[in-house]
Amino acid sequence: MGGTGPRAEVDGRSVDERDESNRRVVLVALWRMSRPAQLALIALVYALGVAMALGRGATADPRSVGLGLVALLPIAASVHYANEYADVETDALTDRTPFSGGSGALVESDLSPRLALRAAVASGAIGLTLLASAAGPLGDRALSGVAAALLVGLLVVGWQYSVGPLRLAWKGLGEATNAALGGVALPLYGFAVVTGRLTAAAALATVPFALVVFVNLLETQWPDRRADATVGKRTLATRWSAERLRVAYGLASLAAAGAAVALAGRVLPPTVTVGTLVPMAGLVPGASRFTRRDEPFPAVVTMVFVAVGTTVGWAVVAGLA
Repeated sequence: MGGTGPRAEVDGRSVDERDESNRRVVLVALWRMSRPAQLALIALVYALGVAMALGRGATADPRSVGLGLVALLPIAASVHYANEYADVETDALTDRTPFSGGSGALVESDLSPRLALRAAVASGAIGLTLLASAAGPLGDRALSGVAAALLVGLLVVGWQYSVGPLRLAWKGLGEATNAALGGVALPLYGFAVVTGRLTAAAALATVPFALVVFVNLLETQWPDRRADATVGKRTLATRWSAERLRVAYGLASLAAAGAAVALAGRVLPPTVTVGTLVPMAGLVPGASRFTRRDEPFPAVVTMVFVAVGTTVGWAVVAGLA
């Protein structure tokens, strides 16, 4: 007989138990591929943009700020899923660190890469639906057209970072693209959610942080260079020599600090300048060890602390802290 009761057994477990185990594996993989730590950082950078708007005298509608974040998170998850789908070959070869490489969820669970692709499409659809609701008449246009356009741009360009037709990360453009998305467009999205518009001063205020994001990307791409080169992903770490990468790291670090100093006063209030500049000291030890060690610790931590310091600085200026 094929079974021993209402539940057949396979490998000593009932079919129901195996199905439950498979569902658990899928859910854990989806959670890991969404990159929760990065989603938390994205929420922080969104808060930076909101705080900047408040620091410049705008008044926030809590409902709009909440809806802006609710629409942002599935969009960001969609980009992460798309990246996991595109990088499955690299992830199978790389030695992951806490700050580099993919999540490894597909490789370790032996699940199909199409799971990540389906999750990317579903998350993007959810985010766009939430955005349309918040920016449309039914949502009383809680989000402006400018904010909506920025979020759609984050989704489209974020996908093109890793998937076709552009596959920017595979052509040596990934680092600059990611810095522009995470360092400029994302805080400006938070700013536009509050103000409904963009200003040149707001764009300029993002430059120091965007340059730190670029430095962080140089460092996080370095450990994956051999795996990326093997599968044909032509990041800067695979295109440039170690010496040239160190020069780029140093120049971008100096440019970040120099931009903060140059913008101090009319664009960056003193408190924001201090909150932005002080954490950049972490790039000094990072420059000395970059390309000599594979763990991208200094630049990642520095980026997070610059985001925190800048956000707190704007919050102080706005009278929130």
